[in-house]
Formats: sequence, structure tokens, C-alpha cells
Amino acid sequence: MKDPRDRWLHAVAALAFVSALVPGLSLQAQSLDNPDTIDAIVGSPIQEEERTAANNEDRIIAAIEKAPESAALVRKTTNVDKVDIVFLADSTAMKGGLPAPIEKVAAEHKDELTALRNEVEGNAILYHAINSRHVLMRDIVAVEFNDPRNVIVYAAAKPTD
Repeated sequence: MKDPRDRWLHAVAALAFVSALVPGLSLQAQSLDNPDTIDAIVGSPIQEEERTAANNEDRIIAAIEKAPESAALVRKTTNVDKVDIVFLADSTAMKGGLPAPIEKVAAEHKDELTALRNEVEGNAILYHAINSRHVLMRDIVAVEFNDPRNVIVYAAAKPTD
């Protein structure tokens, strides 16, 4: 007498074989390169703006000095109305980096900025908003909250074309 498990094994093998042959049955993951996916995750508009660090020195320094508070807000952020990414294209590594006064404050708050970047990387909304614009975590200079639902990210990077 045959073991009933043999019949079951043959049925599973046949189903797997047929499933592999039918391309319509293949499962496809939703790519994070798809703008619709990013929009669904972020759920808010992402605006880009290019400014010079030298013309926004005071505001950027104030945002750097508030890095611990910003990190705490990033950790609690689960919904945003708007994400503004401010590209400081004059401050990229290729252009010599941040202006001296900003660089000095950033160096003084190095650990706090590292913690802030780690929080941004751990926040799906902000991470995908920033990553969708090809900004690396190391290029984040500061994060500023106009209010708990409007976020401004300063990045020493150039916008992609």
C-alpha cells in the first residue's frame, strides 16, 4: 500500500512546476524607486530648494544647535504635512564643504548630529523623503521643524537633475 504522503508530495511538486511556468503568477515586490511608492510612504509633498549656506548661516547654525531637540522630534514623527529639502550646493565636499562658521558649530555638535542622522535613518517617512532625492545621510547638515508637521532638511548636496 502506498503512503498517502507520496500523493501529497506529487501534488505540491506539480503545483510548484505549473506556478513557475505561468509568468502572471509570479510575485513582484514594489520597488522603492517607484515615485508612487515613495509618495505612499511619505504621504506628504516633498519640496526641493537650493540655497547658499553663507546666506543662511544663522538659521543653519541655530538648527545645528537644536540637533538634540530635532532628534527627539524625528523619533516621534509619524506623519508630516510637508518635507522641504534645502540643498546647500555651495557646501558640498567638491566645493570645499561648509563655510567656516557653520563647520565650527557642526564640529562642536558632531555627536548630536550623528544621533540626528541616525534618527532620520530610522524614520521611514523622512528617510524615504530624503533618499528619494538622492541625499546621503552623511550630507545632512541639520533638520529644522517649523512646527511638528513641517520639516526642513538642510543637506550639503546638489539636487539631481
